[in-house]
Amino acid sequence: MRVIAGKYRSRVLKKPLKLRLRPTSDRLRETLFNVLGAAVEDSLFIDLFAGTGAIGIEAISRGARETIFIESHDVGTGLIRQNLEAVGICAGVEVIKADAVRGLEILSARRLAADFIFLDPPYENEDDYLRVLEFLDASHLVAPRGLVIAEHRESLELPERFDRLECFRVLEQGDAALSFYRLAAAA
Repeated sequence: MRVIAGKYRSRVLKKPLKLRLRPTSDRLRETLFNVLGAAVEDSLFIDLFAGTGAIGIEAISRGARETIFIESHDVGTGLIRQNLEAVGICAGVEVIKADAVRGLEILSARRLAADFIFLDPPYENEDDYLRVLEFLDASHLVAPRGLVIAEHRESLELPERFDRLECFRVLEQGDAALSFYRLAAAA
């Protein structure tokens, strides 16, 4: 596993040994960031269910102003910190050890508005997708032009619409898919 592009290009990231994680493949990470493009520069990026931190570290490498990692496991938060240290990143990052929704509640209390929120719960935990998407739909954490991106099993159909969030694109790659949500235009 490595950083695909940007300032920290080709740096190797540590993989989990004891924690059962399914890190986003290099290929899917590359596809994701090709879609997001230059909009990542100077953004606030939230990496939920962060695992190894590879997605958030890629965002930092591509110019994100700040990246917040939310991970509920001690081993995962330790791995994120090790990867940040190995790459040499010490500014513009925060690691929160909490359940995804609890972490989002903490950020919501700070009145943050994120440009990108990426979520990648374990594929078998389908309820986590709805819990997080429903929370984001009801909160003000998504910036007016912000995106919520959910990585999931290709066979999982996430809701197309919530009260405020709408899915406008699903990108499939192998057995994985990325669903892109944005705030719906006022009717």
